[in-house]
Amino acid sequence: MGRVNQKPNRWSNWHGWVARLLPATALALMVAMALPAFAGDRAVKQRAQPTYPELARRMKITGVVVVTATVDAAGNVTDVKTVSGNRMLAVAAEDAVRRWKFVPGPGESTETVDLNFTMAQ
Repeated sequence: MGRVNQKPNRWSNWHGWVARLLPATALALMVAMALPAFAGDRAVKQRAQPTYPELARRMKITGVVVVTATVDAAGNVTDVKTVSGNRMLAVAAEDAVRRWKFVPGPGESTETVDLNFTMAQ
């Protein structure tokens, strides 16, 4: 009897692609497990309230300003950048977060901070 030519099933060689995918998955898992030591939510030790800009107060501008703060191992803020929010409020938000102190950690981290400006301030 002759051999019948059959089209190979796409699942017939599943172990081949699993063998190629497994090392990449393991590497991604190791990297993901290592990251939380240097990034995440550090507790705030000391907060400074933002000063509401007088012009923004007169214009009744309110809203949330989102900033990212780079924090060193000692808990000091080394850099602040506005991610979103009203530009009139952004400078006050950045100035306030620069004066914050975080709990010391194992290394540098980037923290996201939301500051809500309301007319009650």
